[in-house]
Amino acid sequence: MLNLTIRPYQSEDEDQIVQLWHDCGLVVPQNNPQRDIELKLQVQPELFLVGVIGSEIVASVMVGYEGHRGWFNYLGVSPAFQRQGIGRCMIEAATAKLEALGCPKINLQIRTSNAGVIEFYKRLGFTIDDVISMGKRL
Repeated sequence: MLNLTIRPYQSEDEDQIVQLWHDCGLVVPQNNPQRDIELKLQVQPELFLVGVIGSEIVASVMVGYEGHRGWFNYLGVSPAFQRQGIGRCMIEAATAKLEALGCPKINLQIRTSNAGVIEFYKRLGFTIDDVISMGKRL
């Protein structure tokens, strides 16, 4: 395993994080990554984790917990560092944070077109829930 350090997000990370998300295909037209970071920093900023090798941010995950379910958003690993266990390490660190808060279950949303990511989460023990995810943009 590479010398990966997982730590909370810091304000000087923003440019690298936004680039990482673009490199990973996580940004779609309806997302504003800078605004998403700004909003996350208002709620549980300690649960916004980054993975660093040397001085390079190679991974991220936004974690949330509202007392009922935990959530993962913006899990991304730089394409140059994928398939080296970094995504698994990020999920393990995020899961440990949620467990420490007493979280009983983790939810996440994956675009149905993202088959590789679905398989990644299945390998980590996640299952597909028989639910319909709905949303409303505000």
